[in-house]
Amino acid sequence: MTLRLMSVHAHPDDESSKGAATLAKYAAEGVEVLVVTCTGGERGDVLNPAMDRPGVRENLAEIRRAEMAEARRILGVQQRFLGFVDSGLLAPGEPPPDGCFALWPLEEAAGRLVALIREFRPHVVVTYDETGGYPHPDHIRTHEVTVAAFDAAGQADRHPEAGPPWRPLKLYYQGGLSRAWFQTLHDAMTARGLDSAMGAVLDELPAEPAGLEITTRVPCAEYFATRDRALLAHATQIDPHAGFMLHDRDIERQVWSTEDYHLARSHLPVTLPEDDLFAGLRTGPQTPQASGAGAGAGAESGSGMAGSTGAGSTGAS
Repeated sequence: MTLRLMSVHAHPDDESSKGAATLAKYAAEGVEVLVVTCTGGERGDVLNPAMDRPGVRENLAEIRRAEMAEARRILGVQQRFLGFVDSGLLAPGEPPPDGCFALWPLEEAAGRLVALIREFRPHVVVTYDETGGYPHPDHIRTHEVTVAAFDAAGQADRHPEAGPPWRPLKLYYQGGLSRAWFQTLHDAMTARGLDSAMGAVLDELPAEPAGLEITTRVPCAEYFATRDRALLAHATQIDPHAGFMLHDRDIERQVWSTEDYHLARSHLPVTLPEDDLFAGLRTGPQTPQASGAGAGAGAESGSGMAGSTGAGSTGAS
């Protein structure tokens, strides 16, 4: 069967900074990969000084869509917008603007993603953990919407207007850009006598989220260059002379050749750790079905949630 992967993100550029080499790897291997972008990034800033020129801020939404299209082409994946409006990165105590993604009722917002899950029928879904990766309201809402849609998509009585039910088999949270990753690259560069910009980043990083265990490390170093090209396609967001673009790529391939994930839920038996988001799906016959309450991909496996992942306590409904 053709395997399908859905990666759900908050804004254009998130797909290229979080798990992009994984997406490129699987796409190159023949997996159908769909990036879902919840908002258009309309309230984002222009973070690349070279792009901060007349006409850019005024047309940021249109420009970011064009950047997303180019990044999608580079990664070799499909992409869809959910159509919500960027909430913006709010100051402490600042209310979200009217009509933005963060203010949509959860069930209504999740309904849009349920419809897309039932249309695309992914076996694996990837999104952020409950922290959103950082405290942007759209990242946190993306987590909430994706988890709600993952649970609802396989239930015929939930969002019946969204098409026949389909139950994805595995849900992962992004585990990249961790403190351990920054520390490892910083140590490797300084040990080789190279300047490291990671020290300043480490000084600002909070402690690791409690309980986010890395269960799955996907080897994908050969796709780091593709990741970088996709990231640079988001020219309003990425300064090629700053931040993530500064570390030595050869050293990164040597000391951290994977992109990392936390298996949050599984309707298949799992053996941890994994090196493949599709672990458990590539062995034995899998004939996805989508009929009846709770039916969907792999429903015939009869297995409950993987208790060893520490997420979810109920089996397939």
